[in-house]
Amino acid sequence: MKVLGYTDGAARGNPGPGGVGILLKDEAGGVLLREKKYLGKVTNNVAEYTALIECLRHVRRLGEGNGIRCTSLLVHSDSELLVRQLKGEYKVKDAVLKELHQEVRTLLDSSTFEFAITHVPRELNREADALANESIDEHASG
Repeated sequence: MKVLGYTDGAARGNPGPGGVGILLKDEAGGVLLREKKYLGKVTNNVAEYTALIECLRHVRRLGEGNGIRCTSLLVHSDSELLVRQLKGEYKVKDAVLKELHQEVRTLLDSSTFEFAITHVPRELNREADALANESIDEHASG
């Protein structure tokens, strides 16, 4: 099954309170997973990488117990930096991002599905963006 992933990371203050939003859909647009997670104080780029890492982990768990087997994952992200670094177009210079980049590579090296990532404008990633911001709002108000 081809899975479409939508990820977003947000940080208010950069660094500041951060969260991630992940949306996984099947090819017909059916929602397989909708997830948000509060991260604490992070930079926006750390939040973006963390969103992708969480997405990859969720895709790996999709098949556990429900028989969904992902054969191909296409991730949509509005982070140009993340997408270009993963495609090798930009170097990863920041030490923290290097660690997160390596974690992504490790997850991908051990995955059983094809992987692609594409940059999309923020307006095409609204649901993941909303989830990331909801996680921050809920923590601030809770």
